[in-house]
Amino acid sequence: MAKTPAPIAAKLALIVHGDMGIISGLQSVFNQNGITTIVARDLPTALLAITQHYFDVGVVSSRIAEEGDGWSVSGVLRLVFPNAFVVVIAPETDVLTLKAAINNGVNEIFDKERSPQEIAQTIVSSVTAPASKRPSRTVQ
Repeated sequence: MAKTPAPIAAKLALIVHGDMGIISGLQSVFNQNGITTIVARDLPTALLAITQHYFDVGVVSSRIAEEGDGWSVSGVLRLVFPNAFVVVIAPETDVLTLKAAINNGVNEIFDKERSPQEIAQTIVSSVTAPASKRPSRTVQ
């Protein structure tokens, strides 16, 4: 009697960003790769989503309502979902940005100049890779 392989569990991503163009680009790639998305365009909606769902991926803008508030959201995502792949989209990747990423347990930082499709494809590659080939939980 042949065993059928267990289906891969569907992944859920939280996107916290104010720009609908970026949200749409991320959603498109995620949906094509079987990752369902929940979108929050402000801080209260992001916090509500965190209490209502279990996320495997978090993509957060470093600026939601004001500069730097996205770092707090990424820290909460790391605390609540320790195994999630947490990403921040920031205006630059300087020393202060790297420090904030380390302090909040972010897996990766993306410069806001990168296309949403490129960011999403990198995330998909990271979260769908076999566990032995996944990058460690460090900021690169």
